[in-house]
Amino acid sequence: MPVLEIYWSFGSPYSYLAIDRLVAIEQHYDVAVDFRPVRPLALRESDFFTRGRKQFLPYLVKDAVREAERLAIPFGFAVPHPVVIDFETGEVASEQPMMNTIMGLAFAAINSGRGLEFAQAISRSVWGGKIDWFQPEIMTQTLSGARFDLAELSAWVADNQNSIAHTLARNEKEQLEHHWGVPLMILDDEPFFGQDRLEALFWRLEQLDLRYQ
Repeated sequence: MPVLEIYWSFGSPYSYLAIDRLVAIEQHYDVAVDFRPVRPLALRESDFFTRGRKQFLPYLVKDAVREAERLAIPFGFAVPHPVVIDFETGEVASEQPMMNTIMGLAFAAINSGRGLEFAQAISRSVWGGKIDWFQPEIMTQTLSGARFDLAELSAWVADNQNSIAHTLARNEKEQLEHHWGVPLMILDDEPFFGQDRLEALFWRLEQLDLRYQ
């Protein structure tokens, strides 16, 4: 069976714009999905925004809004943003409580075989315009609506800190063998970078006759 690796970030609006189509691939195509979340680029390369081009963020804002409109996907910039960062200076905080929590819970969901479903639920809350999405009562409601138990996921995280750290480091190292950005899909060593390459990925899946009959 072909393997589809998915490198994906909770801090990326483009990852959010891709998530429904990635879930559809898992549901409708005969591939083994290996969901491999990574930290946002601002955390993987802490100086990215301080050394980057000033046009990067203004373009991203305009393009993400346009793509959401084109794809008819509800969209609103995260409040609060899951990465603690000063967008004026590009400085990234040393403590990242929201992202650390989300990443841990994601690995717990992956352990239960439902990683993409977890990503879909949380990213709809983060990037779908919900205010204070990180508040415990809102997180509980978000996850229970997708048939997750926040307490159960949290308990798994508490017992598997070393495994989480090891897997995350491996994901981020192996992502760089193909590309630094997200979403990044690797179908049996063939890379597709960006939500705007999902049409090419669907084309390849159809070409390989992998749709469930």
